[in-house]
Amino acid sequence: MPDFPMGPFMLDLEGPELLAEEREWLSHPGVGGIILFARNYQSPQQIKALTAQIRKAAKKPLVIAVDQEGGRVQRFQEGFTRLPSAARFGELYAKDHKRGLAAAQLAGFLMAAELRRVDMDLSFAPVLDVDSGISEVIGDRSFAREPEAVAVLAGAFANGMRQAGMAAVGKHFPGHGGVAADSHHTLPEDDRSWRQLESRDLLPFRRLIQSGLEAVMCAHVVYPAVDSLPAGFSSRWLQDILRGQMAFEGAIFSDDLAMAGAACMGDIRDRAEAALAAGCDLLLACNCPGESVALLDAIRWRQPPGKQNRLAKLRAKKQGLPLENLCIIRSRLEKLLDQIN
Repeated sequence: MPDFPMGPFMLDLEGPELLAEEREWLSHPGVGGIILFARNYQSPQQIKALTAQIRKAAKKPLVIAVDQEGGRVQRFQEGFTRLPSAARFGELYAKDHKRGLAAAQLAGFLMAAELRRVDMDLSFAPVLDVDSGISEVIGDRSFAREPEAVAVLAGAFANGMRQAGMAAVGKHFPGHGGVAADSHHTLPEDDRSWRQLESRDLLPFRRLIQSGLEAVMCAHVVYPAVDSLPAGFSSRWLQDILRGQMAFEGAIFSDDLAMAGAACMGDIRDRAEAALAAGCDLLLACNCPGESVALLDAIRWRQPPGKQNRLAKLRAKKQGLPLENLCIIRSRLEKLLDQIN
């Protein structure tokens, strides 16, 4: 297959089967990826057939992704291991550091290996947000309330993903755990100082970047001490801090442009242009099929230096293990987690 450049848009599909109009736009040069949701899933066999149809219709390399963190955010459930929330690993880590890290790594491996069996490239994980006890949308999706614990547990989870051939995506940069509001419904503001953000929320991102983190997803959150724009639309956050100060060389995802937290930037076209200008490599545009497909011809985009190399690293490297091997890993994980019951 020719190695065509990957476009900047990651779109979604309406249901469990590929529609005729979706087959048409999948080959558009602006499409760089597809994100799947629970509405697209019926069984492992069905989702594997759907990914094959997507790749055939696209006629080019692209990234097929899903949110498969575990706990409250796991789109594929029946036929897949029901993964615990990240906070469960934090609870085990508080009792026994070694076992907590081992469980997190096994979970990352198991999640990625199961997704590879159905030809998925990517899960948007691990969550690097530090739980401050006030964010309902994050809550137990965070590994812990201490940034050091978040860093080591998320690092173990990411290492497990890599062992199964899957890149890791840290989210939500620079940290969504310090605000109560949910950016799906409104635009949160985090009024803490730069020193507070740097010493707490940025620490897990900094540690995983030093260990080779392949991608980040941005938060639709404003941090007035740093910039008046939400992080995913801010060149201050993405270019000066993430690329510059933190020396991040991986891919940058926007969060969903259709979320209410992005509305301050204008209509969806304005949001897409602002995210690209700030430095995002792949833009998620979900749950608004007419508007998102219209972006493909409405937005003029270019290939920044290094972008294709960054995106190529997101495509999965290995197929998943045989079921019998996964059963052994699942059993080992369950035994570790039983110690916190």
